[in-house]
Amino acid sequence: MKAVVLAAGQGTRLRPLTDDKPKPLVEVGGRPLLSYGLDRLVELGVSEFVLVVGYRKEALIEHYDDEYAGVPITYVHQREQKGLAHALLTAESEVDDDFLVFNGDNVVWGNLREVVECQGRDGVHATLLVDEVSRAEAADTGVFVTDDEGRVTAVVEKPDDPPSTRVLTGLFAFDPTIFHACHLVQPSDRGEYELTDAIDLFLRAHRRVETVPFEGDRVNVNTPDDRERAQRLVARMADEG
Repeated sequence: MKAVVLAAGQGTRLRPLTDDKPKPLVEVGGRPLLSYGLDRLVELGVSEFVLVVGYRKEALIEHYDDEYAGVPITYVHQREQKGLAHALLTAESEVDDDFLVFNGDNVVWGNLREVVECQGRDGVHATLLVDEVSRAEAADTGVFVTDDEGRVTAVVEKPDDPPSTRVLTGLFAFDPTIFHACHLVQPSDRGEYELTDAIDLFLRAHRRVETVPFEGDRVNVNTPDDRERAQRLVARMADEG
């Protein structure tokens, strides 16, 4: 299974750390942020990385070259940062089977293998790793709408009034039909093509979308405070093996 790794963003909230380097190369615990995510994907046995690059892409290509831990890397260029669905479409020509999507600004430690196992079941079109968070956190990410029986019926991006506290994390698995949904997505109020809107189209088309409750620790690194939290997490990961 290939892994599409989203690593094209500018990291404006991490400035000045990103003034002269792309966000994935910002150091956390003495290593590039992106390397922690690649490590987790190597552990899952991915066959190839499709790395979506953009801002200061030359530095990323120079650093990682054509492989990481023996896994080959293919680079695709998102020329304008227009949202995650737009970023995913840049990798369309490189994917022809079920694949993982990983947000490259995440440090994650937990039950990621369950996503791969779930996606391998017959008839599953998408598998989403989901987490329970505070309402304040839910207002800043993709949030699930559920029915009275707790089944996911829709997903919305950064709602002012979150319909639940179940949210997307930085790991997804899809079959290639997700690209058709991404092509149908219209720009959001933010002017971006949202991956949450593509997933919502999947749900409305009655595609089989499974969720895996996250068990572990994770940090989405957007600010200097997030970076400090991530450094504490990787220190604990090192201590606990």
